[in-house]
Amino acid sequence: MSQITVTGGKPLVGRVDLKGAKNLVTKAMVAALLGNTPSVLKDVPKISDVEVVSRLLELHGVIINHSDEGVMSLDPSNVESARMVDIDAHAGSSRIPILFCGPLLHRLGEAFIPDLGGCHIGDRPIDFHLEVLRNFGAVIEKLPNGTRMSAPDGLKGAKVSLPYPSVGATEQVLLTSVLAEGITELSGAAIEPEIMDLIAILQKMGAVISVDTDRVIRVEGVEKLHGYTHRALFDRNEAASWAAAALATQGDIFVGGARQPEMMTFLNVFRKVGGAFEIEDDGIRFYHPGGELNPVVIETDVHPGFMTDWQQPLVVALTQAKGLSIVHETVYENRFGFTDALNDMGAQIQIYRECLGGNPCRFGQRNFYHSAVISGPTALKAADIRVPDLRGGFSHMVAALAAEGTSHVSNVQLISRGYENFLDKLAALGADFSYTE
Repeated sequence: MSQITVTGGKPLVGRVDLKGAKNLVTKAMVAALLGNTPSVLKDVPKISDVEVVSRLLELHGVIINHSDEGVMSLDPSNVESARMVDIDAHAGSSRIPILFCGPLLHRLGEAFIPDLGGCHIGDRPIDFHLEVLRNFGAVIEKLPNGTRMSAPDGLKGAKVSLPYPSVGATEQVLLTSVLAEGITELSGAAIEPEIMDLIAILQKMGAVISVDTDRVIRVEGVEKLHGYTHRALFDRNEAASWAAAALATQGDIFVGGARQPEMMTFLNVFRKVGGAFEIEDDGIRFYHPGGELNPVVIETDVHPGFMTDWQQPLVVALTQAKGLSIVHETVYENRFGFTDALNDMGAQIQIYRECLGGNPCRFGQRNFYHSAVISGPTALKAADIRVPDLRGGFSHMVAALAAEGTSHVSNVQLISRGYENFLDKLAALGADFSYTE
């Protein structure tokens, strides 16, 4: 198991550059299955989730080339079925295979997916996905180690209403509806920037998609799609992670490739906490301007609210704010497990079942610990930590970098799921660490 030994207490100073968003790039790769000509995707990061999707696509006959500069070509000319045992072996902990279903049903008339993994941050059932596919006419058969789907009569447009604006379910509808016969109407859709970028890709391929202001997406199915050329949206989550690291370590980090429009909600909170930033043409500089940090009250939400993936690294910075901060998690019900390690390091964080934000949420009265109260400032001390998941793991790394003394952080390979070359980036920022496998 990989481990990093970190000597903390030193500000992170320097520049990191972003590539495309993990939450967009992998979906754009799947979208290439829909085209009858090759696609080219730019700014593709070399992260483990991209490697998993590449292997799954290659199992189905897609020819992929990924350059060191982040340009990926995907040729789906010879798409074919793959054995479930091979899909299961290559999928690992990724939940992406569920999004293969619509495109494969269009191309092959059948699809197989294994039981899915992913970060253990809350219930992310595939029920939404299966119900969506049934609405389009898919026949679903549950097997001991996965699910088989077929579309004997082809897929037809459908009217879909989501009880919650699920990003994954919205992506499923988009990837399934563009080649379905007739019109699809999706209400209650997610409208995150990564969703809009996926829509832009599909439109480049020949799809007809409109987005209304009331979270309704309408898709007019077309007979065929072609390949695309597209530069992926930057990774908002990575940008916020480095911003929080600058704040927690009293550092100064320029995040190349970050843009203001997609970060506005985060920038407002960052400023309220006491952080400073400067917007440049090629990125955003995040830094601790000196003085005390301020407590804040945050409620995570779907876009345009405060992203759930932003709260974990920011919680580390909030341990250094003077007073009581409250974070109310409304997207995933079990996302505060990472705070145990922070408390072991000297933080004072209490978690509660009650909705402590301004509004009750769907997790209230359901025995989920989904609100946190952070009391600060508290000095963080070194500890031995095991990374639990992607964002929590990066947050633990930030805590180790901010703490006095030497910490040992294990299971760090999980961080590489969403952060390209993060060890090289830490070294460029002046972090004091060593790495062992």
